Amino acid sequence: MAARNDPRDLIARVRRGDHAAASRALSLVIDEDPMAEVLAKDFFKSSGTVQKLGVSGPPGAGKSTLTGRLIGHYRSLKLKVGVLAVDPSSSISGGAFLGDRLRIMEHATDPGVFIRSLASRGMIGGLTHTIFGAIHVLEALGCDKIIVETVGTGQDEVDIASVVDTVLYVTTPAMGDEIQAMKAGAMEVGDVFVVNKADLAGRDKAVSDLKGALGLGQSAGQAPKAWEPPVVATSALSGEGVAELAETLDAHWDHLKKSVEGRVRLKIQHSTELRFWVHRHVVKNALDRVTDKILEELVLHKMDPATVGRKLLTAGKESLPRY
Repeated sequence: MAARNDPRDLIARVRRGDHAAASRALSLVIDEDPMAEVLAKDFFKSSGTVQKLGVSGPPGAGKSTLTGRLIGHYRSLKLKVGVLAVDPSSSISGGAFLGDRLRIMEHATDPGVFIRSLASRGMIGGLTHTIFGAIHVLEALGCDKIIVETVGTGQDEVDIASVVDTVLYVTTPAMGDEIQAMKAGAMEVGDVFVVNKADLAGRDKAVSDLKGALGLGQSAGQAPKAWEPPVVATSALSGEGVAELAETLDAHWDHLKKSVEGRVRLKIQHSTELRFWVHRHVVKNALDRVTDKILEELVLHKMDPATVGRKLLTAGKESLPRY
């Protein structure tokens, strides 16, 4: 029992590649156990060393099947893969589900693959605030590739760009109208676009439409981007195009490592992680101090929300370190 509660032992086991230890560490992170912060200080040392892929796109695009194919491709190259599947929370239990991600779960027994589902728990945006802690566990575990798959609904399509290095946006030929009306945010954050289910009719038109939409997204007079998002056609069902997609994803990672954009993205990720931490600990602590007496004073107009909020946040500053 002593070893189980010793963070040094857990850290050492995770870094040796122990999946059971990684599962324990992830549970501590997700449950916001005090020990998680001790683990985070060590695991953070490994951050930014491997490519983090974000898979997004509308429901029904075949994201999970494609992710499963990518996992299989990486495993054929003897790479260790970590997968985080972000799901909407159950409003009752707060749990997350992998039920419709059967193609991913086919790899669950592979010792070179680590899979975990994360509940968003109603956070503004759609990504859980524990996502960074979970990623750091997988980095420390020695994963060569980390894949974060979102549900692809709402804000998470855009938010994923502040968490990962490479955003893979998936659509299909059957979603031609959606390509025309694709959200500007999704167009801006995607690094690689995929027309999946390429065995369906309309593949070439979908690829052409998507390339055209990406071209229109370039503002008139704006200098060409250092990385022009490519469009790759795949069939996750048959595996067609998956090797080409993996090569394209590797090319983007090489681009980031050789350009200033890589450092910019790391700064964005660290900024987002810091914002999540402050929101969770400072703002939550302030809200926890809201009493019925304070609410009564608001009802009676003896105080106003702005004044109360400022006092609560000012009190919360006492817990922050001084620099």
